[in-house]
Amino acid sequence: MSLSLLEQRDPAWLDLQYNNRARVADSVDILARWAAEAAVARAEMSAAGHARLDLAYGPGPSDRIDVFTPRGPASEDEAEHSDGAPVLVFIHGGWWRALSKDDFSHVAPAYTRAGALVMLPEYALCPAVTIDQICLQTTQALAWAWRNAAKFGGDPSRIVVVGHSAGAHLAAMLLCCDWRSVGKDLPANLVRSALAISGLYDLAPVQHTPFVQVDLNLTDEAVARLSPARFGAPKGRLMATVGGDESESFLAQNDAIRAAWGQRTVPVCEAITGTNHFTVVDDFITPGGRQFGLAWELLDGTSR
Repeated sequence: MSLSLLEQRDPAWLDLQYNNRARVADSVDILARWAAEAAVARAEMSAAGHARLDLAYGPGPSDRIDVFTPRGPASEDEAEHSDGAPVLVFIHGGWWRALSKDDFSHVAPAYTRAGALVMLPEYALCPAVTIDQICLQTTQALAWAWRNAAKFGGDPSRIVVVGHSAGAHLAAMLLCCDWRSVGKDLPANLVRSALAISGLYDLAPVQHTPFVQVDLNLTDEAVARLSPARFGAPKGRLMATVGGDESESFLAQNDAIRAAWGQRTVPVCEAITGTNHFTVVDDFITPGGRQFGLAWELLDGTSR
């Protein structure tokens, strides 16, 4: 897919490319299904004693995180790690302006059953805050995850960040973070790897997309500061996926991060056949799905 698509500036065309709720005919139904499945997962895991909800990772009202503890027996590979379970931190999307961690609790059960500790952080939404502030907020959430993982049976040296859409952008930003500037107690490699699903890596076209720019208020300076595809490659590893049925621009965004960071840093750059911007998440939470396998490859080096 041509990366020149990211240089398009026609507002009407960009709205058609990036407005996934309008592009996907049953998007309202999918979002409602997610919310219902998330509520069930939260209730069941809470009843079983495997959920700690709305824990504070900072002083703000949205500085909250849900923790879902491992439920299943560890694998043989997992047993070799005496320090605890791998930690999956999932960051939700919604164009930095919508949705909540509560809409995505259903991502946790398949991973906790396989032996992972799962955390879902909340963050404040635009236009009440800026994307810069959200990026800083998520660094605090990850710092909390590192400092507290062991309390819940997790291994802080094995944190993997997974994000969808705007959450994928945040995952890529976290991979680039200077963690020692966040906290002197933090390791430089706090986030070593990430799975970014249907991400946004160059925000220049987003700045010219009317339906979101009204809330995001991106400037040229912010675009340069907040576009991972304009950074040098970080030391960690990013796997980049996108729905095979997504718009040309989302496919181009996926290509852009591989082009910017190279194959060594982005060893996987794939379109998941037969999925759109929403159903691509289902593949991630389904055992046997391509992205489920990629997530476990990052979590413990085995494909499941």
